[in-house]
Amino acid sequence: MSKKIIVNVNHRVTRVGIVEDGDLAEVYIERPLQHRVVGNIYKGIVENVLPGMQAAFVDIGLEKNAFLYVGDVYFNETLEEKPQAPSHAPIEKILSTNDEIIVQVTKEPFGNKGARLTGQLTIPGRYVVLVPGVEYVGVSRRIEDAEERERLKRITEKIRPENMGLIVRTVAEGVEEKSLHQDLQFLLRLWERIKSRYIQNKAPSVLYQDLALPSRTARDLLTEEVDTFLVDDYQEYEKIKENLEISSPHYLGKLQYYSGSQGVFEKYGIEQEIQKALERTVRLKSGGYLVIEETEALTVIDVNTGRYIGKNRLSETVFRTNLEAAREIARQIRLRDIGGIIVIDFIDMDNEDHQQKILDELNQAVKNDRTRTFVIGLTGLGLVEMTRKKVRQDLATFLQRPCTYCSGTGRVLTPLVVCSRVERELKKYLPREKAEAVLVETHPEVAALLIGSGGSNLRKLEEEIGKYLFFRGNDDMHQEKYRILATGTREEINRKALPVSRGETHEVLIEEPHTVNSGNGIARLHGFVLEVEQGGNYVGQKVQVEIKEVSRTFARAEIV
Repeated sequence: MSKKIIVNVNHRVTRVGIVEDGDLAEVYIERPLQHRVVGNIYKGIVENVLPGMQAAFVDIGLEKNAFLYVGDVYFNETLEEKPQAPSHAPIEKILSTNDEIIVQVTKEPFGNKGARLTGQLTIPGRYVVLVPGVEYVGVSRRIEDAEERERLKRITEKIRPENMGLIVRTVAEGVEEKSLHQDLQFLLRLWERIKSRYIQNKAPSVLYQDLALPSRTARDLLTEEVDTFLVDDYQEYEKIKENLEISSPHYLGKLQYYSGSQGVFEKYGIEQEIQKALERTVRLKSGGYLVIEETEALTVIDVNTGRYIGKNRLSETVFRTNLEAAREIARQIRLRDIGGIIVIDFIDMDNEDHQQKILDELNQAVKNDRTRTFVIGLTGLGLVEMTRKKVRQDLATFLQRPCTYCSGTGRVLTPLVVCSRVERELKKYLPREKAEAVLVETHPEVAALLIGSGGSNLRKLEEEIGKYLFFRGNDDMHQEKYRILATGTREEINRKALPVSRGETHEVLIEEPHTVNSGNGIARLHGFVLEVEQGGNYVGQKVQVEIKEVSRTFARAEIV
């Protein structure tokens, strides 16, 4: 598999794209004012202990207090904290308000939820992860060779300090004992600094902060599988180069500085792929498509054949579409960084062999995902259930915010519903208005409905309210909103309300033929109706017209 890591750095944002076989597989984004907190170690102070939830809220200096579950409480004796309580002890027996504890963030804050904490610390290096306070040795599951796993385990058990756990990382495959030992010595020195800061600093405070995104990516993701590590910022390039010269000089040949005039993300098509990853629909190469709906509780993915009609039997067409969809779903989940419960509605398959092959393909595709992912299987309704660990905000949450108009529902009221609502509110409030006439501004589609054909709706509304009404359309007005622009005498409002005057010329779109005289056409300016003489032959076209006659509800015009 061809693999590139591409780093884009500017003063506003740092971005990393992982490209596998020409397709964008993952994106990481970090802003200077929004540094990630996962992996950071803090000296926190317990704000609240909640026996009913068996958890505590801990102030670690962030905007919201972080959450610590009883099963994640751990005390390290080297820090002279209170002795570790039995694992079955309730939270109120372990922690008290104002206790100072050392904790590490395992999940970023999401929405209204604070960060998730653990007392079991892990400090990552290039080849190993140091786990203070435990007697444990582990080897990354991604190292599949049994002999290599055994070799690394023997070395790690040999160099592991007392009361320390070590986890061997994937990048350590093939690495000699000397390099592992050097990495461990660096982590032990770092742990001593963390302990020293814990004693000296007041809570809440940061004791350890993980590397910035480019350096962290080089440390965690630069492996033998990577062909190129491309960086478009010279300072970051030099920083990564310096770190590699110490830790992994054999990877220096993969590191490259990009100095092209075209943006590095644009050159490799990453900008376009990020934009696509924010869309609800994903097109498949076969002509089928996915629909991805994210909710707070779970994510639902629907598979459709679309334009793909296959060549032989229907069952084969469905199977081929589902097979391609399985691979693309695994990529989209990684790319969008979707976490939590995921439910996939593949196209129905009666063939059990086909069903199993789709599950096998999905399981194979998610193996490339570094985030823990499980394909649970088929439900009784034929849906595929998955779970993926949620560690940070997904791509859409990071790059987008809920629509201020629809409040995140993705829907707005129809013009007819808005029209009825505006009528109700005008009937409620305008009778108390002393002015003779009122000018109301709405979206053009709503204005047209309020006026009605030939002003029929307008006349009826005026009779009920007892005032002269003028409606003006505004294309920039939100479809669900309206506002009263002016009140006054009929003459005053008439002068302000009409969007056209006799003798003016305008370019307009002929939308439809006149209902009575089909030779004429109907156009609209901000919802105001123009009857265009001889315009019936120009439906769907833009024409230049001159205003000949203006009334309160419409104007007549001629093509010039």
